Amino acid sequence: MSIYLLCLILFSCGIYCILRKRNIIKIIIGVIIAEYAAHLFLVLVAYRMRGRSPIFSAEAEIKNMVDPLPHALVLTAIVIGLATTALLIGIAMRIYEKYGTFDITRIRELKG
Repeated sequence: MSIYLLCLILFSCGIYCILRKRNIIKIIIGVIIAEYAAHLFLVLVAYRMRGRSPIFSAEAEIKNMVDPLPHALVLTAIVIGLATTALLIGIAMRIYEKYGTFDITRIRELKG
């Protein structure tokens, strides 16, 4: 149970970075932290003590099997997360080219 609590703390740190930081790079890092906390949670949900992989079991029993679906979802989410992170970094680079700063409050002042 404490592992789930640690996962929640990691997710909370990511959300804190997204909501409270004013630097775009720090916000992107917060998104990455929250995303990996969600991935970790999905992997922890599928974990079983001394669980067996369904690929390597020749028996027809489903006793103490590890659920492969969350692992497949996490693999898909990692690829999608990589694409969104690349997009966020590309947008941050264009903002820096246009305004010369990563500070959100300064960008709002320059909006005029």
